[in-house]
Amino acid sequence: MNASLESLYSACSMQSETVPLLENGQHARSQPTPSGTRSLQPQVSPRQKVQRSQPVHILAVRRLQEEDQQFRTSSLPAIPNPFPELCGPGSPPVLTPGSLPPSQATAKQDVKVFSEDGTSKVVEILADMTARDLCQLLVYRSHCVDDNSWTLVEHHPHLGLERCLEDHELVVQVESTMASESKFLFRKNYAKYEFFKNPMNFFPEQMVTWCQQSNGSQTQLLQNFLNSSSCPEIQGFLHVKELGRKSWKKLYVCLRRSGLYCSTKGVSKEPRHLQLLADLEDSSVFSLIAGKKQYSAPTDYGFCIKPNRVRNETKELRLLCAEDEQSRTCWMTAFRLLKYGMLLYQNYRIPQQRKALLSPFSTPVRSVSENSLVAMDFSGQTGRVIENPAEAQSAALEEGHAWRKRSTRMNILGSQSPLHPSTLSTVIHRTQHWFHGRISREESHRIIKQQGLVDGLFLLRDSQSNPKAFVLTLCHHQKIKNFQILPCEDDGQMFFSLDDGNTKFSDLIQLVDFYQLNKGVLPCKLKHHCIRVAL
Repeated sequence: MNASLESLYSACSMQSETVPLLENGQHARSQPTPSGTRSLQPQVSPRQKVQRSQPVHILAVRRLQEEDQQFRTSSLPAIPNPFPELCGPGSPPVLTPGSLPPSQATAKQDVKVFSEDGTSKVVEILADMTARDLCQLLVYRSHCVDDNSWTLVEHHPHLGLERCLEDHELVVQVESTMASESKFLFRKNYAKYEFFKNPMNFFPEQMVTWCQQSNGSQTQLLQNFLNSSSCPEIQGFLHVKELGRKSWKKLYVCLRRSGLYCSTKGVSKEPRHLQLLADLEDSSVFSLIAGKKQYSAPTDYGFCIKPNRVRNETKELRLLCAEDEQSRTCWMTAFRLLKYGMLLYQNYRIPQQRKALLSPFSTPVRSVSENSLVAMDFSGQTGRVIENPAEAQSAALEEGHAWRKRSTRMNILGSQSPLHPSTLSTVIHRTQHWFHGRISREESHRIIKQQGLVDGLFLLRDSQSNPKAFVLTLCHHQKIKNFQILPCEDDGQMFFSLDDGNTKFSDLIQLVDFYQLNKGVLPCKLKHHCIRVAL
């Protein structure tokens, strides 16, 4: 699939280059006489033709001098001239005040960025800094792991809207369209380019139609969206809020490259029955934060198409609502693909290309929860991957019992920690990024949704119903599920279990490490953890 997309991306890049480039990267210009021909055949002035009595030995001496100078410089390494325009006969040796082109790259501006915990930081950026560049700068200053999942969020609290900036967007340009109450947020978004990995999960078959014949494969699905000559459509019913009114109507809507249309006659898509709702060119797609409370939305899966010129006016916002999360994700992802096309694939590929160029020693060390882990057997002389699910389940139970034995043995021998072992096991998890303390069920779901509904995204929190228990909040197939972790006592020792005591752990860190390796009773393995970083 990547090979097909790469070939399409290369073809689009070649079509965009209309002027051929020379070896030095400069554009070639059409000239009547090649410069190489003039250098090989120097023009002779009429005066030299007339003066036939010119001595021949003068030319020989000049040739010897040129050969001597060439011999002296040939032994030195060839150093390219960084300022070739200053060596011409018509250029002055000193730069004049108007010789440099005016540029806005040196202009700087202060941008205030907020984190999830409410802290903020003022960063001085250049006028041409993109959202990806600013995220990498914040990652470096906050000492975070740069796994290319950080994003900059455009947040409008007065409108109840927010969206993730694309990596190529200029931060200063986006800020110029924001109101004074709006702000930038710095957070994780694991689902930013997830549709390039699993496109079939984002585009249900009943919602996608093509003007041309398509085989329906994953490669063809993405190629039709990225290729500007194709005509993909997203169709389905949406709740549409009328402009300037509080009422909502359920209409049949289709999304094309030319814009978003609704049908005035049932599900008919004839041109005379289609009415333009919003344009894609000068608009951006946002998610509704509290659609039911602020706009009386019929569902919780609302989104909005906001013109870039709109700052505080809600009358020009095109508010829409889907029936479920998958439908909303499909509409919003299709909007991004139809508007930006190959730019999105380029943003997706740049971090991977940079990672391939770097050596393994220069790449940042990623946490265990962000890697793809498998069950291993180290009982023999060499380790092996356990592929049989039944064997992996048996190994999981044995590893849980082994942890319990090691913990019991440590308690008998004594601990070097100033805290009692049982006390340490109940507080050591509070130092981990995946533990979010006393937050509500609704707050945990909101954090999961904000950081991307991808499989394996999780967090741990204190239980509200049982003060001694904990809750694992996990995302699977764009649905959020909660699993209670209960304490259990065995031989006078306290353990934690997620499966009614079948697998016991001395602390929550061991529990998380175990379920990163083994699925167990969970629908999927733990892969990504929700994190909040203080700026």
